[in-house]
Amino acid sequence: MHGQPRTLRGELTANLRLAWPLALANVLQMLVHAIDVMFVAQLGQQALAAATLGISYYWLVNYGLVGVVSAVSPFVAAELGRRRNPLREVRRSMRMALWLAVAGGTLGMGLAAMGGTFYRLTGQDPQIAPQAAAFLALISLSMIPTQLATALRIFVSVMGRPIFATFITGIAIFVNALANYAFVFGNLGAPELGLLGSALASVITSVVTLLAYVAAIQTNRRMRRYHLFGNWWRPEWQRLREMLRIGTPIGLTLMAEAGLFAGAAFLMGRIGAAELAAHSIALQISSFTFQVAFGVAQAATIRVGYYYGAGDHAGIARAGRAGLMIAVGFMTAAAIVLFAFPTPFLAIYIDAANPANAGLLAIGTQYLFIAAAFQIFDGTQAVASGLLRGLRDTRAPMLIAIGGYWAIGFVMAIGLGFASPLGGLGVWIGLAAGLVVVALLLVWRWSRRAAHGLLPA
Repeated sequence: MHGQPRTLRGELTANLRLAWPLALANVLQMLVHAIDVMFVAQLGQQALAAATLGISYYWLVNYGLVGVVSAVSPFVAAELGRRRNPLREVRRSMRMALWLAVAGGTLGMGLAAMGGTFYRLTGQDPQIAPQAAAFLALISLSMIPTQLATALRIFVSVMGRPIFATFITGIAIFVNALANYAFVFGNLGAPELGLLGSALASVITSVVTLLAYVAAIQTNRRMRRYHLFGNWWRPEWQRLREMLRIGTPIGLTLMAEAGLFAGAAFLMGRIGAAELAAHSIALQISSFTFQVAFGVAQAATIRVGYYYGAGDHAGIARAGRAGLMIAVGFMTAAAIVLFAFPTPFLAIYIDAANPANAGLLAIGTQYLFIAAAFQIFDGTQAVASGLLRGLRDTRAPMLIAIGGYWAIGFVMAIGLGFASPLGGLGVWIGLAAGLVVVALLLVWRWSRRAAHGLLPA
């Protein structure tokens, strides 16, 4: 394919150039959400518990919907790789992605309206559940702009401008902090809304983020010529159906993984408060390293999609090798650091010098050791899944994820957590086992891509 590297070294460079801004944007996105927690925590334990319930429900739904919209990534990449009428074909795919974003966001708002019922059925605290439901109802207004911004973020990334995503996420951090400061405590002349102020801040941030992407696209000469927002009412039904066919399994895969760790939190809550707290902290730490691997996976989908559209089998192989090498290399380094220096990372969240936290520190250290052990497999499964998405292979990876995470990982977590003396450590071993199985099976499927008929003609 013209203009694309023909060596592994060149592919490594191209992959890194695309991946690092996406990985940094992912890490910054975590900081956006961390700001919400920082402000709400000042309102007291009850408000923080209500926000946690609301955000957990919101992100589980939102994560799945984002997966559906992300199906546009391999489509647009392949259309650029084919180099046949790319402007028209990319515009048509993006138009259907924006349709999916609006439809998915509307569906998400409907599911959020059922949050109060869900909290009651799951036996949540009757004093906290109504606050959580009100928080969820307000923050759900951000679902449509969030889905639309996701589609536009994919577009700027595939067009070779991933740094836009990094800058815009940086803007989102500032906007979210300012809006929380104003509406949670009634500063800057704004009304004091408390917990609901944080939800409103998230809505404002999502709208500003969407507008920033629109502005970036419209002011960039290369991207503006695609006229993404022209003829937005024209349907492309076959393309829409194909995106749904590919995107729905992606959404279910992401929900399976997110649901596994959410379910683990419920298991930890039954074991003990200290175990739940240590679980939350260790998961937060390991999530930062995963965001880097996830950025590499997003880049890998685009790189493979380019070569898929061009019908370049050797290019597909190079892109896959480069993505896996980058992810394994980074996650190996992260694993070594976490294993060698767990205390400094835990000290970010708890006072390690306080004797009262000695038990929590010991439990958290154990969990971080397990997290260090599964870092490589976590990064590998993320990138292998991204590579297969570039080949539009999503149904089999979905089945692998559901089977590996739930039939193996969650079942082992229950067994080792409650039928053995390991307790919380057993839950984490179960999580690690699920990740190992999924990583190995996805890499095996990638290595057998020709035998499975996944390569282009």
